[in-house]
Amino acid sequence: MFPMVTGFLNYGQQTVRAARYIGQGFLITLSHANRLPVTIQYPYEKLITSERFRGRIHFEFDKCIACEVCVRVCPIDLPVVDWKLETDIRKKRLLNYSIDFGICIFCGNCVEYCPTNCLSMTEEYELSTYDRHELNYNQIALGRLPISIIDDYTTRTILNWPQFNKKEIP
Repeated sequence: MFPMVTGFLNYGQQTVRAARYIGQGFLITLSHANRLPVTIQYPYEKLITSERFRGRIHFEFDKCIACEVCVRVCPIDLPVVDWKLETDIRKKRLLNYSIDFGICIFCGNCVEYCPTNCLSMTEEYELSTYDRHELNYNQIALGRLPISIIDDYTTRTILNWPQFNKKEIP
């Protein structure tokens, strides 16, 4: 009889603990419901991305040795590398390099494994267009550096880092 009573007490304690956790979760939900919405006027206010943000890929044509490591590590074989073998010096000469950002999943493998550091990630996140063929960037378009959000005088920047979410932003 004694084990049955302790079993009921255990069950009662577990029920109270579960009810308390459910109540705490419901209070968090209610605290989020009481917040006022924050509307960002997009063209005029832009978010400052964090340091580790992976945006558009930047390419430096002069550094590339056409080794095609970026193509091999890409999960979808996306970068297109056209090269010609120079027989007199027995080296590859890069002719064209392109990436279609309409298909790219922005995993960053090509940047991590590039042996010459000719690829890097920028903070640009505005890759929107009406025609998806405009997202196919060749080496000239990939070589252009975007304007930094902080340096752009036409916009107001908004911090979106976790440590600033709880503070009041001026």
